[in-house]
Amino acid sequence: MRGTTVRKVATVFGGTGFIGRYVVQRLASLDYVVRIATSHPSAGGFLQTQGRVGQIVPLAASLTEPGAVARAVAGADLVVNLVGILHERKPGDFQRLQAEGAGTVARIAAEAGVERLVQVSAIGADLESPSQYGRTKAAGEAAVRAAFPGAVILRPSIVFGPEDQFFNRFAGMARLLPFMPVVAGATRFQPVYVGDVADAVVAAATRDDVAGQTYELGGPRVISFRELLRFILDTTGHRRPMVDMPDGLVRLQARLSEYLPNPPLTRDQLVMLQKDNVVAAGMPGLAALGISPKSVEAVVPGYLARFRSGGGRRPATAN
Repeated sequence: MRGTTVRKVATVFGGTGFIGRYVVQRLASLDYVVRIATSHPSAGGFLQTQGRVGQIVPLAASLTEPGAVARAVAGADLVVNLVGILHERKPGDFQRLQAEGAGTVARIAAEAGVERLVQVSAIGADLESPSQYGRTKAAGEAAVRAAFPGAVILRPSIVFGPEDQFFNRFAGMARLLPFMPVVAGATRFQPVYVGDVADAVVAAATRDDVAGQTYELGGPRVISFRELLRFILDTTGHRRPMVDMPDGLVRLQARLSEYLPNPPLTRDQLVMLQKDNVVAAGMPGLAALGISPKSVEAVVPGYLARFRSGGGRRPATAN
């Protein structure tokens, strides 16, 4: 009789999200059976085409339900937690999902004998942060370290890619508005390509020299918010004046937008915008994981072409 090959199993919490779809694709290509643990399993159907029949399996599992988390990680060799939110739908969501939820995944993964855990956090995670987002990301990291000391923690800067909510959002604004509003224009970012973040997750999941480490992930260039907005305008070909918004007006708009289902800016996000979002000096990053980062200039123009006049089509030329 022929021997049977036992395939490794990976459980990815938040696998239907922006970064998640790239992580799932890469793990499937490495022949993992991938469980996508999500509150809405139907949302993961589109990812099943990334693998063979039965290789990618959406599961119902909310981080707030320990029993569901336990079922999702049972028998898994690898667990990846990508769950993160930029605003609360209900008061306390930051604490429930980013702090307590991360701890629940780590504790149950350890109890289940999972070999490897990768926790995706964010640059700016700090227990002393003035923003709830930053504090709860840091609390999640601490809970993960306490329950699963060998976990690898990844902290990306702002992540860009075809489905991002940063470059696409501002490109849409450039097309519709008569001017480009600027908030905290001097704040510096180190944008990192979503594919490089996914490669970092794979490296953290497969290398033998990374256990217990924290990596900060940034692209090859540090750039101010104002420079990013100028790049978007130049790339989309829209001539718009850049207007610095008054602080009081921005705070009022942020407060009012919190009543929307998907607010463009919240007061907590406004607080985060006041602080640079770059890799800290001396922190290991993509290079330490063997990854050469892609630049904004090499990737973003390709997917912002649709925001140009004519949808990015070349203008007709005379014969």
